[in-house]
Amino acid sequence: MGERYFPCMQFVSVLGSGVIQGYNRLRYLLSILWSVLSLGLLPDSWRRTTRSVLARQILFTGVDAVGFVVLVAFLAGISIVVQAQVWMSRLGQLELLGPLLVTVVAREVGPLLVNFIVIGRSATATAAELAGMRVRHEVNVLDAQGVDPLLYLVMPRALGMAICVLCLTVLFVLVSFATGYVCGALLGTGPQDPAIFSRSVIRGFAPGDFLNLLAKTIFPGLMTSIIACVEGLSVEGVATDIPQAVTRTVVRSTLSLLVISVIVSVLTYV
Repeated sequence: MGERYFPCMQFVSVLGSGVIQGYNRLRYLLSILWSVLSLGLLPDSWRRTTRSVLARQILFTGVDAVGFVVLVAFLAGISIVVQAQVWMSRLGQLELLGPLLVTVVAREVGPLLVNFIVIGRSATATAAELAGMRVRHEVNVLDAQGVDPLLYLVMPRALGMAICVLCLTVLFVLVSFATGYVCGALLGTGPQDPAIFSRSVIRGFAPGDFLNLLAKTIFPGLMTSIIACVEGLSVEGVATDIPQAVTRTVVRSTLSLLVISVIVSVLTYV
């Protein structure tokens, strides 16, 4: 009895320790998120150097990723229409193409794919950049000069990444809709008249869809950038820790994205 009892208690102890550590980490990330949002609302926070960091973040995360996002949206629109053509042809409901694209692309696929792209391109680069600054002691130099790392290194990157995720998701949705319409018209699984397609898309949107889109882009974008900054700045001055910080950024950002997506979907549509 005692031999069975000890492994069970050990498992409970390890599980409880993991839950406590996860809770403390989440509370720490949320406190940084609150600080970032509070600083972003202060006009004095936006000095020229901070605006420069924000502009570079938007250029790298948003502008440089436009081509890749458009390509992925183009392929996603074709894939969805090709998969749906059999059922819509059987049902004879060609006007269902618009609501189908709204349900699949605008509600789920668009925000998820864009966030995955940002995690793979920008979050990893941000974590590696800040970790490199820690290794070269540049963060200590900034601190010695009276520059707040949270204000200069974290806030503009977090807000810039969130803005880019929102804009790239809107672009993804629009390109996917346009591609879906053209593909559906060519395959005969959608309306030929663009006005009919547009009306079906508008009818497919519910008021909650806009809040859903905002929540699934801004919140994951903020959490992804904050996780990347925290992991990068947590490196203790050893270059070999940089790949580990990047790996933790990908894992934890992906987990936070999926958790936020599930919570938002439940709150919006259940």
